[in-house]
Amino acid sequence: MPQTAAIISGIQRMVLYETRARLFLVGSNHAETKHRVLKIDRTEPKDLVIIDDKHVYNQHEVRELLGRLDLGNRTKMGQKGSSGLSRAVLAYGIVGFVRFLEGYYIVLITKRRKMADIGGHSIYKIEDTTMIYIPNDSVRVSHPDEARYVRIFQNVDLSSNFYFSYSYDLSHSLQYNLTLLQRPYEPWSAAAPSAEEEVHAQGKQDSFDIFEDEGLPTQVVYGLRNEPYYKYVWNGKLFERVKDIVHPDWLMYIIHGFCGQSKLLIYGRPVHITLIARRSSKFAGTRFLKRGANCEGDVANEVETEQIVHDASIMSFTAGSYSSYVQVRGSVPLYWSQDISTMMPKPPIRLDQADPYANIAALHFDQMLQRFGSPIIILNLVKKREKRKHEKILSEELYPAVINLNQFLPPDHRIDYIAWDMARYTKSKLCNVLDRLSMIAENVVKRTGFFINRSDFYCHTLRPDDRWRDVGGSVTSTGRLQTGVLRTNCVDCLDRTNTAQFMVGKCALAYQLYALGMIDKPKLQFDTDCVRLFEELYEDHGDTLSLQYGGSQLVHRVKTYRKIAPWTQHSKDIMQTLSRYYSNAFSDADRQDAINLFLQVYQPSDGKPHLWELPTDFYLHQKSTMALQHNRRSYTFWWSEGVLSYLPVPYDEVACEETMKTVKVKRMNQFDESVDIYTEFFKPYELTSFDETFCISKTNSARELMPKTLGVDPSPFTVRKPEETGKSVLGKSSKEETVLQRKTAASAPPPPSEEAISSTSEDDSEEDRDDEGPVSQRSTPIKLLTESGESSRTQEEIQPQQVMKEPYGHNLAECPAEEDLLIYERFAHLGENQHTVEKTERINLANIISLEPVSRFKDDSIYAVSLPQVDRRSHEMFDSHVMTGQGQVRALCREDMMMYREYVKNRYM
Repeated sequence: MPQTAAIISGIQRMVLYETRARLFLVGSNHAETKHRVLKIDRTEPKDLVIIDDKHVYNQHEVRELLGRLDLGNRTKMGQKGSSGLSRAVLAYGIVGFVRFLEGYYIVLITKRRKMADIGGHSIYKIEDTTMIYIPNDSVRVSHPDEARYVRIFQNVDLSSNFYFSYSYDLSHSLQYNLTLLQRPYEPWSAAAPSAEEEVHAQGKQDSFDIFEDEGLPTQVVYGLRNEPYYKYVWNGKLFERVKDIVHPDWLMYIIHGFCGQSKLLIYGRPVHITLIARRSSKFAGTRFLKRGANCEGDVANEVETEQIVHDASIMSFTAGSYSSYVQVRGSVPLYWSQDISTMMPKPPIRLDQADPYANIAALHFDQMLQRFGSPIIILNLVKKREKRKHEKILSEELYPAVINLNQFLPPDHRIDYIAWDMARYTKSKLCNVLDRLSMIAENVVKRTGFFINRSDFYCHTLRPDDRWRDVGGSVTSTGRLQTGVLRTNCVDCLDRTNTAQFMVGKCALAYQLYALGMIDKPKLQFDTDCVRLFEELYEDHGDTLSLQYGGSQLVHRVKTYRKIAPWTQHSKDIMQTLSRYYSNAFSDADRQDAINLFLQVYQPSDGKPHLWELPTDFYLHQKSTMALQHNRRSYTFWWSEGVLSYLPVPYDEVACEETMKTVKVKRMNQFDESVDIYTEFFKPYELTSFDETFCISKTNSARELMPKTLGVDPSPFTVRKPEETGKSVLGKSSKEETVLQRKTAASAPPPPSEEAISSTSEDDSEEDRDDEGPVSQRSTPIKLLTESGESSRTQEEIQPQQVMKEPYGHNLAECPAEEDLLIYERFAHLGENQHTVEKTERINLANIISLEPVSRFKDDSIYAVSLPQVDRRSHEMFDSHVMTGQGQVRALCREDMMMYREYVKNRYM
């Protein structure tokens, strides 16, 4: 079966040229070998007229075209300043086309920055954009409110956490993108070519093969172009007007959320840890203005977080090892809101509509079953016990809704509901919140499993681990699939949710590293370089999502729940709480208007009330309230057709006729630029400076966290104290403290001196804490005392001998052996006579020291070296090593199997 590959966008650079009558957008690939031209009419005051001739130009043809356009648009030949074609801007992509009350605007990306690479596919962050008005000033019909709409639209800062890629679909998970490459495409590749492909074949022989005339077979690759998952695409509406007119290379979809990547060095072996968060564009908005769910089952603050771990020593998706784990956060799927007109820090929660048959929750969980499969696990972190009922209202409505939906599902695929009052648990001195969360995380990861594109190592069979046997998911011939997902929520889905997601991600990371063969047990401990690196990623992830939804950074972090946060952190928490309150009270309304306008939820037109005149945006997001529903969904069979038949595997990842409609398949040459990810990533035609490459600038565990002192274990899985890390500015710790720190691999520090954590954020609680019992005791440091109870003085007397013996390997207090003394005397005698000019007697060096040749070369000196003879067996061994690196593993012979069995027998039996 031919290989498959994702099609790389052929337009990565573009230059906008303008004349009085038209705009010409000339796009090219990165190597500037293929060009496309888009013509935009400027004579229409309110309509968008775009012409795409679908022709691929080479560099010579596009220069001739621009020269003719320049010559044809001059008013008079040779007149100063009369150039008919002027270069306006250099860009890297189109965000979209938008219209308010006058003509259309085009939004272009003018600056980008690389944030991550996954299998050679680069992910970029938008750094700057420009917005250009298309119609000419001579035909412009001005409107007094146009400038205000432009200002509102530009309140969505596109340079803040918007991401895109030319070759990787960011709206889907890694599991979806890699399983898409493994589907059979023979039935769909035999379809007749489209009119665009026929024009392209006539204009330029794009699939020319140099071996075609020699009678050798052409290496065919199926190029895939997949439709994005529009729920996480933020500029989908901005392309609706031109989506069916222009070539797909012009369409570049962006996501909003977070993307970060760090390098974990395991004894020199690079492992990349990537965190991608996709924020939903459905029912999007700010904290108090978007709560609950809308009539279509889309919830507020819905974010899909995916952690990707892969061995960076092999770049290819087909030959490399890649693993991912996905979890979701989102508001409680009910009709509820909070009234912000009272100017209270925590407005009361109210249920807006009764939903006795859980119709809204059914729509929401139907979407999750299609995308993630089963089981769906809900982790509800809202408070259970309150003097004045506040958050408890949501739990009292959500739990009956889940019970109602579960009675119609098969028992194996029912929704799991876990309710845990995290805020109340935090306020107990004797309870460890993270221990309880780690127990929940272990249970969740075992139920859902995780994705990996390689089969299990044989060492997992030789040395089985009890936790590894219980890992769920779907096991295939090529690896494992994650089936189901964890859905975490509190009230705001910010502080508590981020900590819970971190603990689940930490547990999943241990299983991912174990599956990749990096660690011997699927367990990671706190205060290691690996977990510190992962914690920094998750804190950046939480701060970014909190700023987008709540207006401030996180208030309570992982260190807060570990109760090791410094006292200075409390003042920062108070400032973040005040910043969040100010943003919610004064600036959230303007941000909500900007989001509604950017996502085209509201489209201005003459005769409609202006956006700032609307008393509420409820009817913009609740479209069913504006019309009577003719086809009402069933209350018992609440899932979509065909979903249950494939569970626990998600319906979207099944190769059926319905899902294949979103994939376009094209037969291509293997060496075509559109599928050559090697040339796309390494860019051999471009001069590159190592200091400016992304791999040098990204966070590195060896550079940032590993201790710089000698004699310390460089493993990123060794427990260290904070002052021992590479970022430390403190002095060296004593020997006793180092030994103590090595022996205490506790997941939590000793109890803090303060009685409770500052309750200034969403974790406020007014109920008593007396009823909360100790669930798990904190681990305490181990004292360095001998069994006989020796005093500290005796310990100090023993310690210097241990200190000397550890680095030198000998006890210096003992008398050396006679053989060692004889060697030392010869060495001293040689040193005494090395500067003597006149020698009274001839010294025989053979009696002092005997020199033996250590080189196996016949002729080895500073003047000449004879090359060693390499036998045939060594040649074969080297060729086999090279073929293995290319993914071509030769079949094992009987001698290899006998050698491996002998090794296993000697090593483990």
